[in-house]
Amino acid sequence: MTVTGKATATAPRKSSPCEKHWIGSHLSTAGALRAAIDEAVAYRFGAVQIFTRNQRQWTPKALAKDEVAEFRAACAGTIFEDARRIVSHNSYLVNLASPDAENLKKSIACERAELERCEVLGVPVSVAHPGAHLCASGGKARKPADPNDLDAEPTADELDGLKRIAKSIDAIHRDLRGYRVRIALETTTGSGTNLGYAFHHLKTIRDLVAEPERIAYCIDTCHVFAAGYDVSTPARAKATLERFDAEAGLAHVAAIHVNDSEAAFASRKDRHAHIGEGLCGDAWFRAVLRHPAFAEVPKVLETEKGDAPSGRAWDLVNAEQLASFCGSK
Repeated sequence: MTVTGKATATAPRKSSPCEKHWIGSHLSTAGALRAAIDEAVAYRFGAVQIFTRNQRQWTPKALAKDEVAEFRAACAGTIFEDARRIVSHNSYLVNLASPDAENLKKSIACERAELERCEVLGVPVSVAHPGAHLCASGGKARKPADPNDLDAEPTADELDGLKRIAKSIDAIHRDLRGYRVRIALETTTGSGTNLGYAFHHLKTIRDLVAEPERIAYCIDTCHVFAAGYDVSTPARAKATLERFDAEAGLAHVAAIHVNDSEAAFASRKDRHAHIGEGLCGDAWFRAVLRHPAFAEVPKVLETEKGDAPSGRAWDLVNAEQLASFCGSK
C-alpha cells in the first residue's frame, strides 16, 4: 500500500488535525480486520493500531484471502493507503526473554506468526514488549517499590535476558528472509523483571541482533514516566527525548503510544489514563507531539474505551486533546 496522487475533479478534502499529525488509537478488529480501518476513517484519525489476531491465543487462525482483500480494500482511497500509519501490536503472551525452553519456543513461533500476518496485510511495524528475564541467572527479583536505576549497566539477569531476546529475534529473522515488517521494541515501566525500562536496553538488543535494520522502537509516554524519566517541565521533557536519542536513537522510533499515567512517577506501574486526567503533565505530551523526528510517526492511544461525560467517545476526546498540543513552538 502506497500513497497515490491521482487528480480529482473536486478540491481535495482538508485534513483533520489528527490526520495531519498522525494521531489515532488502538481500535478493535472484532468481527473483521477491516473494522479498525473503517472506524479510524470515520473518526478522521491519522493513525491506527490493531491486533491482527486474538492476542490471548498462542496459535492464531490463518488469515483468509477474503480477510486480506477486505482489509486492503478498506485502506484503498483513504489516508491509510500510506501503510506507515498502521501498526500492529503482538500478543501479550510472547516473552522472547523467557529462560524456559518450551515457553521460549512458543513465544518465537507466536511472534513469527504475527510478523507473517503483518507482511501479508502490508502492515510495516509490529510493536512488541521486549520480555521478562524472570531472574533465570540467579539474581533476586526487585520489590515492587524498588525504583529503576536508569543509569546502571544491565545486571547479569538483565544482560542474559537481553541476549535471549536478540537470539530469538535472529531466529525469527532467519525464518522470514526478505520480510519488510519491523519489530518495534516498546519502552516499559520495568514492572516485575520486564526489560526495556531503560532506553539503553533497547539499544543493546538492536546492537546484538544480526540485522538491526529490521528493529525499530516504540515510545510509550506512560511507561517512560512510570519508569522514572523526569518529564515534569518542558526542559526536562526535552532532555528525556535527547537522552533517548543519545542512548537508543530517535531515528529508529516507528510508533508512539500516547497514554497518560494513572500511576505515580517512577512507580513502575503500567496504568493508563485519559489524556489530562493522569500525572504525566502537558509538557511531556507537547514535547513528544511537537518533535520533528515524529512528524510522520503514528501516535496511538491505548486508553479506556467508552463515552466521556460529554457523551462523546473517549477516543475522539483524547485524540483531539493530543492534537491541541501540536501547535507551533
